[in-house]
Amino acid sequence: MLRKQFLSITFAFLCFSNAAFATDKGLFWKLESPTGVVSYLFGTIHTDDNRVADISPNVVAAMNSVDTFMMEAGENNDPNILLLKEGNLASQLTDAEFEQVRELADFHVMHMGAAMQMKPWLLAVIFDLPKPQTPFAQDNLLRAKAEDLGKNVVGIETAKEHFGVMDDFSMEEQMVMLRAVLKRTPEQKVADFESLMAVYLAGDSDKITALNEKITAGMLPGDLWIKIKDRLLDKRSVLMAERALPLANEKPVFIAVGASHLAGNVGLIHAFKNAGYKLTAIQK
Repeated sequence: MLRKQFLSITFAFLCFSNAAFATDKGLFWKLESPTGVVSYLFGTIHTDDNRVADISPNVVAAMNSVDTFMMEAGENNDPNILLLKEGNLASQLTDAEFEQVRELADFHVMHMGAAMQMKPWLLAVIFDLPKPQTPFAQDNLLRAKAEDLGKNVVGIETAKEHFGVMDDFSMEEQMVMLRAVLKRTPEQKVADFESLMAVYLAGDSDKITALNEKITAGMLPGDLWIKIKDRLLDKRSVLMAERALPLANEKPVFIAVGASHLAGNVGLIHAFKNAGYKLTAIQK
């Protein structure tokens, strides 16, 4: 089962607490454009954890007030964009690594044949996560609610863009990512996930970004981490702003993206403020 647990080995995010109101670090925002159009920005966490499964009345009310629901990526109707263009992973793995992949594929309810054909960086993303409990990650639940409310649902990125973001990374670079995950114990993965959930539930986007960087950068060679951060986080945040801002200027939208795309100089909070929007933190 491939959930929407994609893009970065540990990038996962959002929720809210009263402490965020005194800062620019919140994760649920009302956006007022210079022309008076009201939209919303919501940082998500790509998990099916029960702690984030319930959609609050405030979030539902915000979604119901807009015309369009924007999420990170559109529907993927082509499974081939998840797979290697040629060859398979078996030839890249030692016998011990092959057995590790077999065990993790079983743990994550994935057919071994599919695992052998998948892009190594995507496989690393999946294998570094807790075992799925349901097929309904938070972003999927938000999308379903938007559809129930009769909203137009669009992806900021196409599925091809989303899952092809690291296609120009070499096989060697992608295997470094996969092997970094294979070296991690289940206890390490759970501990890191719980740390991420804690800062997510505390609602501080700066701490979320910092912890993600600490965890992921600690797993990888420095030059590779810099390249991944640029490609997966920074450039995508800029692209999201470029595509979301024009639509939010025209009509009310609800923008739901991974919370790591909110903070920092290239994050969406800065982008909307820089475009003249008034941002108001909302309690979840």
